[in-house]
Amino acid sequence: MDSTYNLSGGFKPTLKRFADLDGPDFFPTPAWATHALIENESFKGEIWECACGNGAMSQVLEKTGQEVISSDLYDRGFGTPGVDFLVASERRANIVTNPPYNSAEGFVKAGLDNAQRKFALLLRLAFLEGANRARTIFTEKPPSRVWVFSERITFYPAGAEIKGSGTTAYAWFVWDKDGNTGTELKWFAPGYRAKFG
Repeated sequence: MDSTYNLSGGFKPTLKRFADLDGPDFFPTPAWATHALIENESFKGEIWECACGNGAMSQVLEKTGQEVISSDLYDRGFGTPGVDFLVASERRANIVTNPPYNSAEGFVKAGLDNAQRKFALLLRLAFLEGANRARTIFTEKPPSRVWVFSERITFYPAGAEIKGSGTTAYAWFVWDKDGNTGTELKWFAPGYRAKFG
């Protein structure tokens, strides 16, 4: 088990999505979900996509005009494989990713340590819940903004037939590294799926 699985060291059930057909927790991010972020948040300096998978998110992030560095723990044919973000000490201006959800808390800690300007994670909205996260992440270093999707995101393994819509609510959690101590709750306008889907 990943030592950063739970910041207090206690057991909690996995949040792994069991439909994964291509290795550990690999669900490419639909392009429209990343477009929603980059149309509402600005990034200055390079962006590190540290769980890049097959490059689905990295290719959209390139539309910001910033340099995009892509890596992943696994080799999925895109970016630099073998990079364990949870132990990396590489600092970058911005970090943006859709992390494996069974390591989400570890990604928050590593992202806060390694991002110099802005850090954004695509997470289940339910990540806001939990006494442990309330005592650690949300008390000590709360996100600057939580962007809630008004449309449901459906994640499919690469190559799967896309049909239907998801039942889980997602949000972009964004940390500005400027000493922010409060959290603003915002909503994406509907229409990103139709525009960029």
